[in-house]
Amino acid sequence: MGVVAKRSSMTFFSDNTSHYSHRVRIVLAEKGVTVEMIEVDAGHPPAELADLNPYGSLPTLVDRDLVLYESKVMMEYLDERFPHPPLLPVYPVARAESRLYIHRIEKDWCALVDAIQHTRSENVIKKSTKELRESILGIAPIFVEKPFFMSDDFTLVDCCIAPILWRLPFLGVDIRSSKQSKPLLAYMDTLFNRESFQESLSEQEREMRL
Repeated sequence: MGVVAKRSSMTFFSDNTSHYSHRVRIVLAEKGVTVEMIEVDAGHPPAELADLNPYGSLPTLVDRDLVLYESKVMMEYLDERFPHPPLLPVYPVARAESRLYIHRIEKDWCALVDAIQHTRSENVIKKSTKELRESILGIAPIFVEKPFFMSDDFTLVDCCIAPILWRLPFLGVDIRSSKQSKPLLAYMDTLFNRESFQESLSEQEREMRL
C-alpha cells in the first residue's frame, strides 16, 4: 500500500474513450473536486494500476488509502464525500429508484454500447445499434415532463446517460431522423451545455462529435 500512502490528493485513472470513466469525470467536475487525472490506454495499463487494483480495470479512483474500481461505487462515494451539490435525492425511496434507473441503464444500454464497441460480428453490431436506438427513443416522452431523467434536478442517473448520448453518432446510432426525438434532443442540449459536462470531456471524446 506504499504507493497509495504517498498520494496527498485524489487520483483518477481514466480511459479517455470509455463511457464508464466519463460518467465519473462528470461527477468529479460537478463537485469541483481537485483530482490528479492519469490517462491510461486500456490496452497498456501501467504497472502502478495493477498494484492498486486487483483487476487492473478502468476507471480506478484512489483517495489516500481507499482504492475504488467500480464506477457506480465511485459516483456514490464522491456524492457522499462531497455533499454539494447533491446528486442523489434525499429520501430513501427516491434514492432507491435512482439506483434502480442506473441499474437498468447498465443492463439495457451499457451492455449494448459495449457490444457495439467490442464485438467483431457485423450482425451483433447491427442488432445492438438498432436495439439501442429504439430503447433510447422509447424514453423520449419522459423529457416532456421533467428537464432531467425523471427529476427536476441533475442526478447520478444523468451522469450515466450523458456519456452514452454523447457517443451516439460515434456508435452509428441516429436518433435525429425520428419525429419523437424532439424532447430527447432538448435534454441532450441541456446536458451537453452543462459546464461540468464540457469540463469532463477528454480530447478523444470531443473528437467523437466533430
